[in-house]
Amino acid sequence: MPRKKLIAANWKMYKTPAEAKAFVDAFLPLVAGYTRDEIALFPSPVLLPTVVAACNASNVAVGAQNIHFAEEGAYTGETSVLQLKAVGGTHTLIGHSERRQYFAETNEIVNRKLHTALRHGLVPVVCVGEVLEEREAGNTAHVCRMQVACAFAGITPEAAAPIVIAYEPVWAIGTGKTATPEMAADAHKIIRAEVAKLFGDQIASNMRILYGGSVKPDNAAALMSQEEIDGALVGGASLKPDSFLAIVKY
Repeated sequence: MPRKKLIAANWKMYKTPAEAKAFVDAFLPLVAGYTRDEIALFPSPVLLPTVVAACNASNVAVGAQNIHFAEEGAYTGETSVLQLKAVGGTHTLIGHSERRQYFAETNEIVNRKLHTALRHGLVPVVCVGEVLEEREAGNTAHVCRMQVACAFAGITPEAAAPIVIAYEPVWAIGTGKTATPEMAADAHKIIRAEVAKLFGDQIASNMRILYGGSVKPDNAAALMSQEEIDGALVGGASLKPDSFLAIVKY
């Protein structure tokens, strides 16, 4: 069975509730009945109730851009899995490069968040990828393998099935630079081989690995044509219904 692609919109710190509602109201009719791929929106925390309600009974899932590894506690500014589930979110990003870069998220924290997400039945999208200096030094494979191994520490093969990985070369995020389809596919093969080493070939062959890094309407088809690429994590091009639609329907 071919892996069903996931096209995910990471809205980052954009949109008011009114703007988010307007997006969903415009976008849902454009993808009504669309079943080839899965679609998910990842708005900022204050938008989650609005977006979940607007997507109710549709074919579009909603998730958080970040969760904390604790179910509750004195963690000012954080979002718990229980809060996310209570408002109807089903997915979460974990370890996005901006969380790692600006908020000092370590591989250990990513691992703890992944355990929490799986324990509570969320679909986790675990982000991995190298910075420009690491790629130029020829360390892409090492970084990807290490981040995957650290993220999945202590996860059993039985628990791993819901996990999605997003390969995001950090040097291509928001820069307009994009890994060529072949470069992206090569990194995906490295990541899938590491998953196979950890969990076995069957789980590795079923696990979806998305590409994230300046995905746009004009490069989506070329990226998605690669057998190893199982969807996209889209940033800026997901902020407008028409451009995100063009990627969804690449």
